[in-house]
Amino acid sequence: MKVAAIQMVSAIAREANLARAHALLAEAAEGGAELAVLPEYFCMMGARDTDKVALRETAGSGTVQHFLADAAREFGLWIVGGTLPIETEDEQHVFNSSLVYGPDGSCVARYDKIHLFFFDNGSERYDERRVIQPGTEPVCFDLPSRDGHRWRIGMSVCYDLRFPELYRTLAGRGAELLLVPSAFTRTTGAAHWELLLRARAVENLAWVVAPAQGGTHENKRQTWGQSMVVDPWGTVVAQQATGEGVVLAEVDARRTETSRAQLPVLSHRVL
Repeated sequence: MKVAAIQMVSAIAREANLARAHALLAEAAEGGAELAVLPEYFCMMGARDTDKVALRETAGSGTVQHFLADAAREFGLWIVGGTLPIETEDEQHVFNSSLVYGPDGSCVARYDKIHLFFFDNGSERYDERRVIQPGTEPVCFDLPSRDGHRWRIGMSVCYDLRFPELYRTLAGRGAELLLVPSAFTRTTGAAHWELLLRARAVENLAWVVAPAQGGTHENKRQTWGQSMVVDPWGTVVAQQATGEGVVLAEVDARRTETSRAQLPVLSHRVL
């Protein structure tokens, strides 16, 4: 199955971001992708954290959700919509939700980001808890690919990457492919991004598809980029450093099966 990890440098205006996402999804479809994954915050990188609250959508209805459903139908793609703000019962907070759409435009899965980013090195400070409510449940979904294999796919978002227990839970539920749409900062990405992605692949002997934000944004935030696809043995098979782009790669279920047969680490767990 061919997958596309889409890298963006999202701006403040939602409509501009959706237009760029549409063009990149078209490129992914033209490249033969069956699954295209957008980065975290693909639809907006606000001037302020609270901008997410102003653009929140009701689950099942809204500008961004309609865009994703329409694009999935138009291009015949499975699309994972990075993240978008979905309303909670608290009007001051939103879920940072990753939604999956099938080629018929139906929403087949939703994952609310569980682990919320906090970083303060004295010159940079981020605290997602100010406006985001954490999710509570790991999520997998099934994708029947054109070659007849039924992929079991585990969902995660950005800061989740630092919590290996989530990915072990997803692998325990049968996940062969792990998604990590992200917006890593340039500081933390330079230090840890590739290391963590390769570790999660190796630990779970699973493919990892990690689309990211990558560049200097209109709001002056700097993100690391380096969108990549990693195989179950920890090899980076495709990547892009910075700027907009579509990272295409073939993922092979036999590679997962062979790796897990040769090194059956998942069956050797004791704790």
